[in-house]
Amino acid sequence: MSPTATRKAFSLVELVIVVVIIGVISAIAIPRLSRGSEGAQDSALRGNLAILRNGIEMFAAENGGAYPTVANFVEAMTAYSDGKGNTNATKTTKFIFGPYLKEVPALPVGQNKGNNVVAAADAAGVGWIYNDTTHEISANAGVAEADVTGTLYTAY
Repeated sequence: MSPTATRKAFSLVELVIVVVIIGVISAIAIPRLSRGSEGAQDSALRGNLAILRNGIEMFAAENGGAYPTVANFVEAMTAYSDGKGNTNATKTTKFIFGPYLKEVPALPVGQNKGNNVVAAADAAGVGWIYNDTTHEISANAGVAEADVTGTLYTAY
């Protein structure tokens, strides 16, 4: 090779080094990306529970301490109320409070993922469990379903 000639190709060693670097980056990035979707679902569950719990407390605050019941939960959260716990689909001079939610969000995790039905106990299609007595709402996830840290979804 003359001193003035330029090299126009990669050597085998250079190619092997590039492949090894890409392999190391892949080994680090792929597990992190796969955990990302699980973490996003866990965050969505926390956010949905915060929205639901906030709506329940706002309903009680504006309706003289009356909390929604399981039977009227969706209506209480998505309709207008009169300050006494009564609801109406449209806003009038009497029904001035609410709505507290546009719609009940779907459960983002677990075996009942995608369901937005609120009930007092587990059943087919139920996404959320609401307790009339304690006014607590939780995810209707299986007994052993947990996030990546081992926290049960039902304990959120």
